[in-house]
Amino acid sequence: MTFTTRIKEEISKLDNNEIERRSVIDAFLRYNSLIRDNITITLENASVTRFVYKLIKETFGISAKITIRIQKRFRVKQIYILEINEKVEYIKELLNIDKEPLIDSDEEKIAYLKGAFLGVGNVSNPKTSGYHLEYILDEESDAEYIANLLNYFRLNAKVIKRGYKFIAYIKMSESISDLIKMFKAINSLFEFEDTRIYRDHKNMVNRLNNCEIANQEKTIKSGLSQVEDIKYLEENDLLTLIDEKMQIVIEYRKKYPESSYQELADIISLETDYKVGKSGINHHFIKLRKIKENHLNIEKK
Repeated sequence: MTFTTRIKEEISKLDNNEIERRSVIDAFLRYNSLIRDNITITLENASVTRFVYKLIKETFGISAKITIRIQKRFRVKQIYILEINEKVEYIKELLNIDKEPLIDSDEEKIAYLKGAFLGVGNVSNPKTSGYHLEYILDEESDAEYIANLLNYFRLNAKVIKRGYKFIAYIKMSESISDLIKMFKAINSLFEFEDTRIYRDHKNMVNRLNNCEIANQEKTIKSGLSQVEDIKYLEENDLLTLIDEKMQIVIEYRKKYPESSYQELADIISLETDYKVGKSGINHHFIKLRKIKENHLNIEKK
């Protein structure tokens, strides 16, 4: 079962008041039904089918005809077809179906988004891919309308065209979490948040590891460069130009070429009478490099 299916099944089991029912069924019929002389709705999820059937009965006082078919293409699955053959004009007029939805309050807007999600919504599995929640619609105006509703709640929605469809989508994990919370799908919210926390922690650990590796590589490169400077001084009899403290630092750098300044300072302070810090080690190697550069400049002249 996909994460989308789990959310939709949880939503379909929640109770809705009269205002919510009307907005939910309004959105569902607009985006996931064929409206002609009758209204035909095709679904694949039994739980959502029961929910929509119940909404139709409670909102319009009629019972939809249910047909179950077995689809064998690609994989065997049941298809549920609901048909509304009465009060069609009444329903179209009540929901203002040929014009913009009649929704004003925040409660109605959330219910409308919920109904649209049940019909044409999809959310990626947060465990296996990036965060992405979308509404797949036939008309650009419908996608813009959904995006505007999402943005009313500051969910940072955008619209793109994909093939012959228009997609209203949100990608920020916080926004997806907020929308699931507005749908009151608490179990799905906990699952999403648990996965998000785990992934964020894992990403943080990876970033810290990458940073540590980069620092180690930088330390090793710096240490080997300093060993080369020391070798140059030795080959050109320049060690007589340095004082006793720098002699100690050079000796320990040759022993520990891959150690950081702080590690080198700790070792020297522990094993000798010379108490030095990280900045002191750095100062010695700057001085060492200057001696080498001055000698190279003299040699060029």
